[in-house]
Parts: sequence; structure tokens; C-alpha cells
Amino acid sequence: MKALTHTDFHFDGQTATYIGKVRDVYTIDNKYLAMVVSDRISAFDVVLPKGIPYKGQVLNQIASKFLDATSDICPNWKIASPDPMATVGHRCEPFAVEMIVRGYLTGSSWREYKNGAREICGVAIPDGMREHERFAEPIITPTTKAELGLHDENISREQILEQGYVSAEDYAILEKYSMELFKRGSEMADERGLILVDTKYEFGKKDGVIYLIDEIHTPDSSRYFYKEGYEERFANGEPQRQLSKEFVREWLMEHNFQGGKDDVMPEISDEFVARVSERYIELYENITGEKFIKVQSDNIAERIEANISNMLKRLV
Repeated sequence: MKALTHTDFHFDGQTATYIGKVRDVYTIDNKYLAMVVSDRISAFDVVLPKGIPYKGQVLNQIASKFLDATSDICPNWKIASPDPMATVGHRCEPFAVEMIVRGYLTGSSWREYKNGAREICGVAIPDGMREHERFAEPIITPTTKAELGLHDENISREQILEQGYVSAEDYAILEKYSMELFKRGSEMADERGLILVDTKYEFGKKDGVIYLIDEIHTPDSSRYFYKEGYEERFANGEPQRQLSKEFVREWLMEHNFQGGKDDVMPEISDEFVARVSERYIELYENITGEKFIKVQSDNIAERIEANISNMLKRLV
């Protein structure tokens, strides 16, 4: 199985390139973005040394589906997805914060809570909660957007406004959009027998209008539980069946890696790569309710470059 871990495209009108942990973003005429979702995989803000075949296709196609399904809630950056691993859309000026919406106490929030925290990003968390317990209402726990190789940092609403990351007027819109998007995502998950546990949203601004940008409701940006068996597992204190890349984080933690400066990346075997690829395809089919169709190419990069180039010609 082939995996795309690197791109180096040169499109007509290209003015900038950004290589992220997973996505490679090409700016065209300072007006459009061509976002390629690679097969790279990251955990604890570290890119693993091997790519995961079909992961980029899974993430791009899930995000594309949910961008279309939520476009009535707020404008989003997508114009079209000319390739299974790429989306072309509007270039927006991104806000310097990410909006994390949590419906349940799990993952990093549970780890903080277990260590004694009773406030996360300025949001009070009551005593006596248990792992995977549902909040009375979803909460927003923003983070700053870190540079490549650095960790995102928790930040409160008050700090965001005090430090001028976002104006009070814009932040109110970000909160409104985030809650409405989470509600829609939760309803769509429920139809699939899933629970949308938590997710992140990123926003930007263009011509004075706030747009939803980047990915949405993918297993890299979101955590899902299976609805069936949730209550019983919670009552018994058992781990929940999850649809997210948390299983990758857990595997790394089992091998004593959490992204610390002295942590040593464990060997990534071909068997583990194949298993992760299968899990991503499972995620796609469960989240979308559609059969995943593997798009194979002798040269993935050439296919993507040609498809994006043809799309850009139609935009100019």
C-alpha cells in the first residue's frame, strides 16, 4: 500500500506554501487555498515516521461531507474537492485560536481533571465527575494555535479578549457557530448510532465575514463513542468504544511515548500501519454511512497535482 507523506507542488499563481503536521496548503494568488490532506499522522503534536495509506482520503472526504452538511449554519471556505485527498477553497485570515467543544469529560480534559483540575480554560468543572461522563451542557475550551512542532496551549475566553486574540464581537460569533456546529454534528452522529464527544473548529475572516475553515468532524479533529453500550460501560467504569485516533495515542502511551523531549518514538511496524489504515476506513464508513472506495494511483502526487491544476484553471 502506498502512502503520500510529502508534496512539493508548483501551481500557476502560487504565492505561498505551508507544510503542517498533516496538511500541505498552497496559496494561489493570495485568494485561494489548495489543501492537500497527506497520509501523515500525528499524535501528541509529533508526526509519526510512517504514513498511513488512505488516511488522507478518509479525512478529506469526511471533512468535505460535513462542510457541505453545515453550510447553512455558517459560511465555510470550501469551493470544491477536485481530488479525494484535496480541497480548494477561499483563503481567509485565520483566527489565532481554535474552538474546542466538549460534550463529555474524556481525553485530555479527563487527564487534567484526574490530576486535580476543577477549571479548564476558565470553565468550572464540578466535583464528583467520572471519566466519559456527559456534561450538563457542552462546554468550549479554546486553545491557542501553535507553530509547527509546538504544543497548543489552553486559554480562557477572558484571556483571549484581554490579549486581543479576537475581538469581543467576533468571539461571540465564534462561540455561536461552534455550538450550532456541534449540535448539528451530534445530530448527524446520533443518526449513525454514534456520540460526538468532542471536536475542534477553526475559523478565519475574509472581507469582514467569518468563515469556518480547515477540517470538521473528522476522526483527527473529533472523538466519537458508539452509542450502543455507552450507558452500561459508563455505569461499570469500563472504557468506551471509540471512533477517533485516540487508539493511536493509547498505543504510543503503552510504549512510553507522550511527545516529551526525552521520549523515544517506538518502532512503527508495517503491521501497525496496516491496522491503523483499516481503522481509519472503519471510521469513515461508520461516520458517513457510506462504503469507502479506495482510490489507487501509481503516482498519488501526480494525480493530485493534475486535479488541483485543472480546478484552479476554472477559477481564474
